[in-house]
Amino acid sequence: MDLFDFLNFLCGLALFLFGMFTMGDGLESCAGGQLRSILERLTASPVRGFFLGFLVTALVQSSSATTVMVVGFVNSGVMSLHQAVGLIMGANVGTTVTAWLISLTSIDGAAFFFRLLKPASWIPLLALAGVYFLRFERSGRKKGLAAVLLGFTVLMVGMDTMSASVTGLRDVPAFSQVFTLFSHPLAGILVGAAVTAVMQSSSASVGVLQALSVTGGIRAESAIPLILGMNIGAVVPALLSAIGAQTGARRAAAVHLYINLIGAALFLIPYELLRRTVGLPFLTQTVNPVGIALIHSGYKLGCALVLLPFCGALERLAVYTVRDRTGSAAEAPLLDERLMTTPAVALSQARLLTEETAFMAQEAFEKALSLLDRWDSKAAGRVRELEAAVDRREDALGTYLVRLSGLGLSVRESQELSTMLHTISDFERISDHAVDILLCLQEAGQRGIRFSDGARQELRLMARAVTEALGLTIASFRSGSADTARQVEPLDEVVERMGRALRDHHIDRLWAGRCSVETGVLFTDLVTCLGRVSAHCSNIAACVVEMRHSSYDPHRYVRELHSSDPDYAASFQRFSAKYGL
Repeated sequence: MDLFDFLNFLCGLALFLFGMFTMGDGLESCAGGQLRSILERLTASPVRGFFLGFLVTALVQSSSATTVMVVGFVNSGVMSLHQAVGLIMGANVGTTVTAWLISLTSIDGAAFFFRLLKPASWIPLLALAGVYFLRFERSGRKKGLAAVLLGFTVLMVGMDTMSASVTGLRDVPAFSQVFTLFSHPLAGILVGAAVTAVMQSSSASVGVLQALSVTGGIRAESAIPLILGMNIGAVVPALLSAIGAQTGARRAAAVHLYINLIGAALFLIPYELLRRTVGLPFLTQTVNPVGIALIHSGYKLGCALVLLPFCGALERLAVYTVRDRTGSAAEAPLLDERLMTTPAVALSQARLLTEETAFMAQEAFEKALSLLDRWDSKAAGRVRELEAAVDRREDALGTYLVRLSGLGLSVRESQELSTMLHTISDFERISDHAVDILLCLQEAGQRGIRFSDGARQELRLMARAVTEALGLTIASFRSGSADTARQVEPLDEVVERMGRALRDHHIDRLWAGRCSVETGVLFTDLVTCLGRVSAHCSNIAACVVEMRHSSYDPHRYVRELHSSDPDYAASFQRFSAKYGL
């Protein structure tokens, strides 16, 4: 192997890594919606968590990415440590899929069937299909598919380039002698861990080992310790991501470390005893890419089968060794930056927080309305707490979503992100108006002002209409239902007309001497607050409908709804009758 072969090897390695990461990003983009739904079905069962972890890692082609996601979930309080253990174990096994894909390059045989199985025979078709999707398709999912096809093509070309550049080493005795040094378990484990720590991917380091194995100079006794070390080195990304995180996230990273360390020890102790006493004849045999994939998978799967029943013990070990920081009372972050390594999952978490914000605004509004009948200091305090919490969430979501928008989301995901960006301020303003209602009622109580029975009855009626509008708004936002969202605008028009009618009735009461000026000011302020909440509901509903058409022009939407929607008049009449307008 001369200088030029070495340069070819580096070129192949670069192509291999680029193809692997590109394919992983493409798979993630294609599976974005499914990936989020899978992760949203998290369970306390370690067995189901294991299969979820395996599936997610097979989709994103990286156990490191999955584990970093898990650390982020635990850090943000979305997932418990108990749930994380099974997922991490499944991610460890899921990463073996890449090794089996790479082993396809070692298929040999002159028969037509075997030649057809070799990647070199069919990856040109994948490359052409990838170029077509990349050039002529606009769908985000098709773009993701293009990345998968082209990434896999480049990965295989890189693998072939690496393999071709090292074939000359089969005639170099020194090459085999170097690898005999790794037959010593400690040396092999240390080297394998160091290589993976540098490459930040056990799949990549195992792939390099598979490329070197085509020389015929790597024996099983050298490959086994190296693979053990490569799996231990795979914990480095999770450990790095846990730096500065909450206690739960650091424990999740510790679980990942313990799974690999304990698994290596459980394998290595009987392996060494048998090797030194009885002897294992297969250890002197050379291994090819398929053999390395088999060792890798067998080791990972064996560790999972042995350790899966002891998930509780691993959890307790992490809790015992990673203690709470003394005096640490820091609040868990609302959105974890680690999740941005997988934009689809980060978007899912932002969506969950936005829905939580909507429900908090709804609770604040309904709590404020309850004070109309009887003042309750505890309920008033809850309204203020909710408003402050909604403010924090709006700030966090705005910053997070703006950063997330630059991470290559699909068209559908970009529409979802835009919907959240346009609506979070409306939800925040609804909570602000809840506090405004509280302040009006508090002032009325402090000044001894009492509304007449008629005024109070009218406020309750308008409040029920706005409460229904808010319920429809949140339902349409959660489901994305345009039909539900279209019900909000006619109800908003009913509320708007109710507001004008209530002001007219107030003037009549004022002229008749049944109402004072001071009472009228507070009454008008309450009517205004209710009308503004309804207007924000209309804005959110318009956004839900418009974003389904990849546009955002709420004024045009309202005009078209009034003029051309045949169901608008019927809905308006139904709500008018319901609220006695």
